[in-house]
Amino acid sequence: MVRIRGRVGDWPVDLTVELDAEDWAQLTQHVAPSAPVEPLPVAAPAATHVPADALWQTTLELLRNAGQIEGPQLLGQLAALAGGEAAGKRLLVRLRHCGQVRMETGADAPIYHWVG
Repeated sequence: MVRIRGRVGDWPVDLTVELDAEDWAQLTQHVAPSAPVEPLPVAAPAATHVPADALWQTTLELLRNAGQIEGPQLLGQLAALAGGEAAGKRLLVRLRHCGQVRMETGADAPIYHWVG
């Protein structure tokens, strides 16, 4: 699911586009894979640095323990855990495509649900 918010001239736009697995597969056929982008170093305390696999497991555990959580709150927690907002957003994207997670559109923000 992709949500687009903004303005076209004086008109407010709030558009949600839902794509199923077949749509995503068709879309990815038209996108050339790019080289992985190395994240910029972020000034974060050494105690918050977690290796990638451990970070992903901690992300899953966080959602599993919560049961469900709104996107902005989850992003804040993931950003603190990963050492920056960009890294937190990457984890959110990964959660969207995880089979153990279901995302639904809430009134103001997406809600992430643990389905195991």
